[in-house]
Amino acid sequence: MSFQWTFIATFLYVEIFLVVLLLLPFISPTTWQKLFKSRFLMIITSYANYYFTVFIVILMVVFGDAIREVYKYSGEEKMLDPKTTHHDTLEHIQLRLFRSQRNLYIAGFALFLWLVLKRLVVLISAAATLTAQRDVALKQAENTSAHAKKLMEEADTKKANKDNEEKDEERKRTSSASDKLEEELKRVKEDLEKSESELEQSKRDLQTLKKQASATNNEYDRLLKEHAELQAKLESGGEDKKDL
Repeated sequence: MSFQWTFIATFLYVEIFLVVLLLLPFISPTTWQKLFKSRFLMIITSYANYYFTVFIVILMVVFGDAIREVYKYSGEEKMLDPKTTHHDTLEHIQLRLFRSQRNLYIAGFALFLWLVLKRLVVLISAAATLTAQRDVALKQAENTSAHAKKLMEEADTKKANKDNEEKDEERKRTSSASDKLEEELKRVKEDLEKSESELEQSKRDLQTLKKQASATNNEYDRLLKEHAELQAKLESGGEDKKDL
């Protein structure tokens, strides 16, 4: 195998190793993203598009050359007559055809895996970006949920405080109304007691007046009686004087 195809085969083996390494399930896309963004790889990847284009051109040229050789030796093999052609010549042509086919497979797989590697790196970077965005979104959602929960707790606390204040206010109003009623009742009781006292006093005064009126009547009757007696005496005294 010439140096050219030895290099292409080595490049193919490196590609296979890198593809297998990138497909390992226990290495997360975030880890690969950190590796891709390391200082050393950033220096290399700054010319990534240039390297990718150069290798694509080289592999396509090599792949085209391998196709050309396959067609060339396939045509030569078809042109040879196994009956008339020397065995060594036929074997030499078949060996060249085998090598050209081998080189075609090596170049084809190297080109294919180079495209696969490029696509894998892009997908891993995209997956790492999406993972980071997901983590940020989850963190924001958790913060929003915690803030909403805090607001709900504050609202519940305010509502409870408001209810307590309303209950306290209601109790104060009820207590104030009760105090007013008690004061009114006390005042009414005092007025009632005062009225009862005045009524009793009025009854006593009435009894006193009745007694005084009765005494006055008795005295008046006595005076009338005395007056009548005196009048009778005066009248009888006058008649005696006339008889004399």
